[in-house]
Amino acid sequence: MHRRNILKIIGGGVVLAAAGAVGFSTTRRPDTALAPWGQAGQYDDPRMNALSYAILTPNPHNRQPWIVRLDGENALTLFFDTDKQLPHTDPNDRQLTIGLGCFLELMRMAANADGYDVAVSLFPDGTDPGGLDNRPVASVVFTAAPPLRDPLFDHVMARRSNKEPYDSTRPVPTDAIARILQTARHGRLGGSVQDADIAFWRQLTTDALTIEFETPNTFKESVDLFRIGKAEIEANPDGIDLGGPLFEALSYAGVLTREATLDPASQAYAEGLAAAHDNTQSAMGHLWLVTQDNTRADQIAIGADWLRVNLACTAEGLSFQPLSQALQEYPEMAALYQETHSRLAPGSGTVQMLARIGYGPDVDLSPRWPIAAKLGTV
Repeated sequence: MHRRNILKIIGGGVVLAAAGAVGFSTTRRPDTALAPWGQAGQYDDPRMNALSYAILTPNPHNRQPWIVRLDGENALTLFFDTDKQLPHTDPNDRQLTIGLGCFLELMRMAANADGYDVAVSLFPDGTDPGGLDNRPVASVVFTAAPPLRDPLFDHVMARRSNKEPYDSTRPVPTDAIARILQTARHGRLGGSVQDADIAFWRQLTTDALTIEFETPNTFKESVDLFRIGKAEIEANPDGIDLGGPLFEALSYAGVLTREATLDPASQAYAEGLAAAHDNTQSAMGHLWLVTQDNTRADQIAIGADWLRVNLACTAEGLSFQPLSQALQEYPEMAALYQETHSRLAPGSGTVQMLARIGYGPDVDLSPRWPIAAKLGTV
């Protein structure tokens, strides 16, 4: 929900006055929840150093579904946090596995830049295609090596998932797309900035978002993960953060509540849906990744590609937002899931990721749990 829609809800008056008050607005930034961004790379242990970057990686609903156990002097084991599942929109944990692949790739980039190679063994105790569990996702061993800095690593701190409307008057250059399409190492990366394709995917992704809103259990899954205002964000720096003075003012006024957001008859629901449509309808291009098979190893590999694509867009000055709704595997989405696959994987394969790109406004960092909160055992 961006500023224009917020103002339509509150209609001015005392709430807007409160939101604009200097003393109010300057204290609403959740600095503690954003601190991990400033702590990246500040550790002596090379594993902790690499992990301090890895926790900044993109992941579904910002669930941050990783737990890490440090093993001996030079190894670690990555686990999936089963408390972070999204059973309605990601019933088989496919998207969450992709997030773990992003995590491992950024860990590798950071370790390589710091002068360490990493040997990764995926799912050493096996896995279940029906869902992730307490078994290890990866065993990792660090070994000293000559520093090798991936050029994309330079863009980690500027990377965002930009969930604001993009500038619909500013096209994405075709040469930028050509460079981005060279990024993937595992899956089939495709993309288009052609007008006809943009129009098609704008409509399909808008329809998919509408289905997610209008399906009670999938929409509630997102609303339950709302973190409204500084106090909630800092208490639980994961999920969907709704921070800043305007959101806090709406919350104080009783306009922005979970109950109101879930009520299809409420203005909060209507404006939330309209804001989501503003985003999909302002896309100036789209990118997608396809795999031939759909094993857990494929999903991890696509996570590595997806992080690289996001960083490549950042390097080009492009905004980027995943639009995974049409790829989700629940009955109400089945028709759009099939249509998406018919268009992007007409022979066979799985469309793993879809995103919009364009030129959007600057947005703030996403909250993160500190790395210390993610160390433990399962």
